[in-house]
Amino acid sequence: MSLLAGLKILDFSTLLPGPYATMMLADLGADVIRIESATRQDLVRSMPPVDEEGTSATHGHLNRSKKSMTLNLKLDESKEIIHALLQEYDIIIEQFRPGVMERLGLDYEALRKINPRLIYCSLTGFGQTGPYRNRPGHDNNFLALSGVMDYSRRKEGVPPTMGIQIADVAGGSLHSVIGILAAALHREKTGEGQYVDVSMTDTAFSLNAMYGPGYLVGEAEPKPEELMLNGGIFYDYYETADGRFFAVGSLEPQFLKLFCEALEIPDSFEMALSVKVADQQAFKQKVKDVFLSKNYEEWLGIFNEDFEGCVEPVLSFAEATEHPQIQARQMIVEVPKADGTTQRQIASPIKFSTAQPIYSHIGAGLGEHTESILLARGFTAEQIGEWKEKGVFS
Repeated sequence: MSLLAGLKILDFSTLLPGPYATMMLADLGADVIRIESATRQDLVRSMPPVDEEGTSATHGHLNRSKKSMTLNLKLDESKEIIHALLQEYDIIIEQFRPGVMERLGLDYEALRKINPRLIYCSLTGFGQTGPYRNRPGHDNNFLALSGVMDYSRRKEGVPPTMGIQIADVAGGSLHSVIGILAAALHREKTGEGQYVDVSMTDTAFSLNAMYGPGYLVGEAEPKPEELMLNGGIFYDYYETADGRFFAVGSLEPQFLKLFCEALEIPDSFEMALSVKVADQQAFKQKVKDVFLSKNYEEWLGIFNEDFEGCVEPVLSFAEATEHPQIQARQMIVEVPKADGTTQRQIASPIKFSTAQPIYSHIGAGLGEHTESILLARGFTAEQIGEWKEKGVFS
């Protein structure tokens, strides 16, 4: 049996944060139905690249193993369908702005009357309360307000535009999963449902775990390139003679000693251990100069699989997929497509001793399972036909 067998989820989310969360849950065996609009399609469905059938690779990944059902949430018939589904699918995740689901009659207070065991997670940019509750936003907005980006930049530089969505995923997606699973465990013990309010700004703010406490306790404001982990010391990225980069994380003395020996500057070991800013900057400049003396391949030969000093090359994504560690951990999987072929996808990163992730199929076609879901719950073909004519599924 899969780890989350029995968890049945209605997913009203789009784009990245909610779908990533429900992908994680589906990978572990939860039964997920996406409730989508046929007229306001999730933009990820058309995100390039797309295959010959017009299926987006990103959509195929984020929505794997989930069923897709289209509903016009403004119609009462859609509410009737959702009420029927709630008898079995008693976990909801939604990503609308605060108040939208209430206006539709699909908020937690309305739906808990249908099923008191309901677990209802609202994932938004700013949460259900506060002056910004109705404000739109994206990942970089949440990171900007959280205080993270100011000290994640170079002293004279602009904040970096990240290649991954930190507030969306590390913030919203992962914390939503934690909240839902905690509520499910609580329900197992008490029979009580739960409302879960997750703000991506809150969760990004909570990621200030290393340097936020220093300010709260001693007003030590974290500043760019002045901290141990943001470029204030030699812990950093270094350019090679041919324009590639290596990440140096040799913080502990035993690793730092190996690093200095590899760079053939063992006499600089004591300088690297110094707490004096001048010594740290002098050591860092020496490291920069040495790295520029050799090309990427030469440094790869030095920082090879036998080197244990916490130095790794900065890889492109293509290179990362071929790295022996990624391959050994089976982080690329083949997920079935409807035509019998497969699509390469990023695997679930969680390994269990007695269970395996489930990859049933890539992201489904829009509304692909609408009729089968309704028929399985006792609605007749005639009723479904009437609803089609009325626009319930469009």
